[in-house]
Amino acid sequence: MSQRISNARMYAVAPEVEIAWQALLARVADEAGVALAYTPYPAPQPLEHLWSRADLGAVLMCGFPIALRLVEVTPIAAPIPAADWAAGRAVYRSDLIVRVDSPYRRLEDSFGGRLGWTVEHSHSGFNALRHHLLRHRNAERRTLYREVRGHLVTARRILDAVVAGEIDIGPLDSYWHALLRRHRPELTAPVRVLESTDLAPMPAFVAGYDMPAEEVERLRAAFAAAASRPWFAPLGTALCLAGFAAVTQADYAPTLAWDEEAKRAGYKLPA
Repeated sequence: MSQRISNARMYAVAPEVEIAWQALLARVADEAGVALAYTPYPAPQPLEHLWSRADLGAVLMCGFPIALRLVEVTPIAAPIPAADWAAGRAVYRSDLIVRVDSPYRRLEDSFGGRLGWTVEHSHSGFNALRHHLLRHRNAERRTLYREVRGHLVTARRILDAVVAGEIDIGPLDSYWHALLRRHRPELTAPVRVLESTDLAPMPAFVAGYDMPAEEVERLRAAFAAAASRPWFAPLGTALCLAGFAAVTQADYAPTLAWDEEAKRAGYKLPA
């Protein structure tokens, strides 16, 4: 396979953001000496179809499906958000958002309301939310919300549903949220963060499982060195990005532990 694809659909929150990702990935590929062609994959096309392609070279993928081996891929490197909560690590969390005018001041205030989640293989939109809610369940209160709207699929759909009053609370990938707040503040202005989940491993750029190991290692090194390059600063600013950390399959094991804990407690779906 002479040329593989790159893509940053997960965090391409606006056209100018996707342009910045495309420029960054071209720089990384050039430094690594690996031929990558940026291939747009706009919503609402299912990300699972993108991740299943045989020609992945550097494509962003959520950590939970990496851990679940939804498809066989090779993790390369993960973004390090330029955020205080990341503290220089390739981690993220889910922001549990409500409308600005919501009466809720604590997470517990939202119990009995309407909850939304994205898709069952999402960490930020499902697994992290369920893990966060699990601590509030007990024998007397096994269901926290009177209504749950699942399979909303994307973070943008969660945001829109909260703003429209279709749900009272829902989870947003915190890095996605930061990017949208920077580039489209008018979209995030109607909501506020009620609480955030624990930190978890950041989604990663992945390659197809059969990509030559030496090419994977060259890409890993190029991603890890990106923040030190003269071209990085303007792209890093546009992408709310501090750099990248090399990652492997093992780094995503914590997402499986959260999944197993919830299932052992009989909490299959957030509710």
